[in-house]
Amino acid sequence: MGTSQDSRLSGDGFFDLTRTAVMMVDPDGVVRGWTRGAESLLGHQASQALGRSVEELFPATESRPGQDGRWTARLAEAGGWSGLEAVRRQDGHRLDLELRILPVLDSDARSGRLVMAAEISQTPWSGVNQSLLDGMFGLSPVGVGMLNTELRYVWMNDTLERMGGTPREERLGKRLGEVQPGLAVESIEAEMHRVLDTGAPSAGFEYLGRPQSDPDREHAYSTYFFRLEDASGHPLGICYMTLDVTESYRARQRLALLNRAGERIGRSLDVLQTAQELADVAVPDLADFVTVDLFGSVLGGAEQAPGPVDAGDLLTLRRAGQKSVREGCPEAVVAVGELAGYSPSSPVVLGLTDGNASLDSHLDLSEGDWAEEDPERSAHLRGLGFHSLMVVPLQARGIFLGAAAFARWQALGPFQADDLVLAEEFVTRAAVSIDNARRYTREHAAALTLQRSLLPRELPEQVAVDAAYRYLPADSRSGVGGDWFDVIPLSGARVALVVGDVVGHGLHAAATMGRLRAAVQALAGMDLSPEEVLAHLDDMVNRVASDTHADDSVIGATCLYAVYDPVRCCCTLARAGHPPPVVVSPAGASRVLDLPAGPPLGLGGIPFESTELALPEGSLLALYTNGLLLGKALDVDGGITRLRTALAAPQAALDDVCQAVVSGLPGARPIDDVALLVARTRALPQAQVATWDIPADPSAVSEARRKAAGKLAEWGLEELSYSVELIVSELVTNAIRHASTPISLRIIRARDLICEVSDHSSTAPHLRHALATDEGGRGLFLIAQFAQRWGTRYTADGKIISAELPLQAVADVEGTENLDDLMERFGEPAPLSDPDT
Repeated sequence: MGTSQDSRLSGDGFFDLTRTAVMMVDPDGVVRGWTRGAESLLGHQASQALGRSVEELFPATESRPGQDGRWTARLAEAGGWSGLEAVRRQDGHRLDLELRILPVLDSDARSGRLVMAAEISQTPWSGVNQSLLDGMFGLSPVGVGMLNTELRYVWMNDTLERMGGTPREERLGKRLGEVQPGLAVESIEAEMHRVLDTGAPSAGFEYLGRPQSDPDREHAYSTYFFRLEDASGHPLGICYMTLDVTESYRARQRLALLNRAGERIGRSLDVLQTAQELADVAVPDLADFVTVDLFGSVLGGAEQAPGPVDAGDLLTLRRAGQKSVREGCPEAVVAVGELAGYSPSSPVVLGLTDGNASLDSHLDLSEGDWAEEDPERSAHLRGLGFHSLMVVPLQARGIFLGAAAFARWQALGPFQADDLVLAEEFVTRAAVSIDNARRYTREHAAALTLQRSLLPRELPEQVAVDAAYRYLPADSRSGVGGDWFDVIPLSGARVALVVGDVVGHGLHAAATMGRLRAAVQALAGMDLSPEEVLAHLDDMVNRVASDTHADDSVIGATCLYAVYDPVRCCCTLARAGHPPPVVVSPAGASRVLDLPAGPPLGLGGIPFESTELALPEGSLLALYTNGLLLGKALDVDGGITRLRTALAAPQAALDDVCQAVVSGLPGARPIDDVALLVARTRALPQAQVATWDIPADPSAVSEARRKAAGKLAEWGLEELSYSVELIVSELVTNAIRHASTPISLRIIRARDLICEVSDHSSTAPHLRHALATDEGGRGLFLIAQFAQRWGTRYTADGKIISAELPLQAVADVEGTENLDDLMERFGEPAPLSDPDT
């Protein structure tokens, strides 16, 4: 509804005069105008009625003395006449009518009459008497006016005179625009011309305007127009009835605004966006300028203390949203995200201090404490013409979140009490959404912290493979999921590649994933084989499921565990209900590995199997979760095809390969969590590996030390000779004393220097603290002092004990000149009876 354009009411409108007979009668009592309502009510067509005496068309039901000439007397009444009468319709049916005769000037300035008749039984005022007819045309809220074909007023009732605020004598003979310029004159007169031209009445024509009776407030009107005609059907003018529907219009407008607010506020879980939505929905329908300020703790997602606002919190108010009818929002003195900087006596601070909404219908920015404390801001707003202000605190669950301010500067009139009610409705809805967004922000931050702590921030450095990854949680709102991946360096320059998938999404799945990932890392540190790792994980999932049985949580997971050895260029893999990996040869041929499937983790009782295969240097190994394969159609085969196509360029940069894979996913986001780990194999050159068979003879210890020292000299690592000789001496001595043949020594130069001694015994050595009286038992303690890490792993034929030293390490044991001195320092005799120790 606007002041320049009309708007049609939906439905029947406010006036239904189809059962009201309206006719024009000349001073002689001859009918000159006949409406469709008259045709319907009395049964005479216009061609039958025009030119006839009005008395003929309203025959009395009974002939009574003195009835002849009754219409002549009625038409002669200078002020008009009204009353009730029973007449016969054309078909003889009795009609009990309410009649009203109004004097009106015709085009020749003669005193004609407008006759209106309605059947009592069909009208809302059925059964009432003369007083209601008087009220209808004198005291009722319906304004009635008549205009000639030039659209100049010839008659109006008292209500229309009061509604317009212009005296009758100043209005007669003039056009609407001359007496009511504040109305939608152009659209109203256009509608009158349409009715004059077509003869079709107009019901429910609605418009806005400012009448002379109340020029500061916009009113809404609903109007019914119909044409007045003479005997020949020539239009004599327009009659209209209008009703001031301002209150109902405002009520409908408020309801529409509330509906729009419900649709637009809180569409996201972002605090700033929700605050901006509040400002957007209120401009321009409620206010010309709106600001939303929130406490800093709210923007950060922290929990605000309930109760009164602390003075210190007022200093943290920041602009969270703002909107203006003016382009560029010139009213704003701060930008979104900046401190609001209100003075102590500003309406926003006062509203938050006392916790109540405030309405200042006539805002005075020229004086008062606010103007004195903040003259720059008040002068700025005064210059922009602000004249009315509302401030409403944002409060949810007893916690103050901030405040919203609504201002007007246009000629909409000052805010009224119902405007404040509407603003409070807006703010209440927004406050709940902002509080939800705040709580989500806090929980989301915690979830992301959990996720970052559970997944590797950076892949560890190692020499076995080059690797890259992608992680896409299906729960985009929380940003966490149950899929995980890992790259774990192992002894002997090997590396473990892991991908797993926990049932479900969100925090619960992420927490379960974290427990499984930690378990995998611990098991990997024990150098267990892939099938053993999965067996231990299966036991753990069963225990976790038992622990969480009370809350009906469902625990289930799949996992793929692979170990790649760059020395042998081979990979050992096992899976527990997980999709098999895809391998791409250096030449670009891809295949899905045919691995024993194994049951998902948590079923128990079924063993897992591992498979070993050769992977030449430059091979591409892709491990993934099933979310990568599933589109909306749940087409696994199609997912495999997409994956193999994306991996067709195995020599491309791994980040580009990962991006190509996830870019091929159907839809805007995956329907399940996606984890992708891509690894390109490396091969450790044989020149960086030295292996010797060791006879089970004590004299072989010194020979092993000499060979190791010689290889270090060949590699330019003489500074490590002292430490390596000690470690080799202890490891070989222990193997000869306590293990079974064959025994071998291997030294690997990778990121670290690795010393390994293998034998065919399954007995594991243990680090212990020897007593002062013990002759031995300190060898592993010595190794632990010099090695960066050491450990034991089992093979099908026995075990391997390894120790690693960083390549930068330099033997630095103060006061020791040779190995014998060091042995004596720790109370350990020289290895066996080797004369060269």
